[in-house]
Amino acid sequence: MKNTSIKIAALSKGDYGFWLHLWQNYLKFYEISLPSITTQNTWHSLLDSNVPIYGFGAWQDDKLVGITHVVLHPNTWNTTECCYLEDLYVNEQVRGQGVGRVLIEKVYEFAHSKNCNRVYWTAQEGNTTARKLYDAIATQTDMVQYRKNL
Repeated sequence: MKNTSIKIAALSKGDYGFWLHLWQNYLKFYEISLPSITTQNTWHSLLDSNVPIYGFGAWQDDKLVGITHVVLHPNTWNTTECCYLEDLYVNEQVRGQGVGRVLIEKVYEFAHSKNCNRVYWTAQEGNTTARKLYDAIATQTDMVQYRKNL
């Protein structure tokens, strides 16, 4: 695919099929299998203005080539909300062309417009390609994530 301009837009109802394809590739990348009800719930949450979950798509040549999902939430260390960049996926065929960077910059812009105090995310330690980008546009903290699935 030739490198043309990237357009970023909020995901909308008509984007479902394109989104689903990238979402399934994202899950496959992380070797995750989710019940279809979870995928449906995620999609509906992205479109529901009463749920603080938002989705953006990166379009190149009228094809959806990247997605990101963010969650806004309150926190105890500030009086304004945080923006958690929960998911970011770029089609393998266009990686290295700036799509991930443009999606993250859109998240920064969105979070700023919502008066958030920060944008944060986690990264898989071995995902060196993505981490190279993250190192260029954000600061790695010294925090380590612990988790107990319930």
